[in-house]
Amino acid sequence: MPITSSSNGNTVDIVISGRFDFSVHKEFRDSYSDTQSGSATEFIIDMSQTEYVDSSALGMLLLLREHAGSDKANVTIKDCQSDVKDIMIVSNFDKLFTIS
Repeated sequence: MPITSSSNGNTVDIVISGRFDFSVHKEFRDSYSDTQSGSATEFIIDMSQTEYVDSSALGMLLLLREHAGSDKANVTIKDCQSDVKDIMIVSNFDKLFTIS
């Protein structure tokens, strides 16, 4: 399973493994909407095992941000591999998300 999630109080942790593209859009959406995310105030996306990101993945991250409260969202993308991090920065996602 390329996407796993867990909820701990107000935090939803999502781990993305392998390719992050349109083929996992339902799984990704379910990872934050099937949890108790109605009460979640923080979302942490672990991309340490993510090998590939395409434009649909960027769109899915924007939908998560909108779900989390748009400008008030507390979404962290962590442990990106260098190629993935470069895509995030070129796409100006470092201005929309906390990238660590």
